[in-house]
Amino acid sequence: MNTDQYKSLKDEEIVSIIINENKNDLFQILYERFNRKVHDKCYGLLKNKELTDDSVQNIFEKTFEKLPSFKGNSSFSSWLYSVSYNYCIDLLRVKNKLHYPNWNSSNEIPEIIDETEEDLTEINYKRLLKIFDLIHPEEKALLLMKYNDELPISEIGISLRISESAAKMRIKRARARVVFLYKKIYSDTY
Repeated sequence: MNTDQYKSLKDEEIVSIIINENKNDLFQILYERFNRKVHDKCYGLLKNKELTDDSVQNIFEKTFEKLPSFKGNSSFSSWLYSVSYNYCIDLLRVKNKLHYPNWNSSNEIPEIIDETEEDLTEINYKRLLKIFDLIHPEEKALLLMKYNDELPISEIGISLRISESAAKMRIKRARARVVFLYKKIYSDTY
């Protein structure tokens, strides 16, 4: 099948054709559009090239299998990123035995800081990335979903299989942890 004629279609239109007309070859278009982004998201969480490569392959296989469950309540890209984050977080939970509630209780921060009152204009991006490596992968995923992918709280909750209120609280806690760790580690230059 020549897929060139479909390349100008929106992601959601391609998904619909794959599902309704059984044109599975069109999934290649979606793969080409999103492979690099999914790879980057996975590597950002997993920090291991081989594991990332395997994960990306597994994510696209899983996405293809779950395609009929795509309801179009969000964009295809948001849905795919949710599948990606979930896959990586689940992988890290099993690999590192990192269940978030247990990790959070043993890595308490003194208090939840209202970071809106803090002057965060002096934060260095490279240092921030180092801080991201110190927080739980789920917190990192929450922050990336919220601020990098600009997903709504409802989608973040669904993606991580938690309620909206839990997603809000965990995002607030993750931001507070980042601010706390940044100040603690880089207090001399902050």
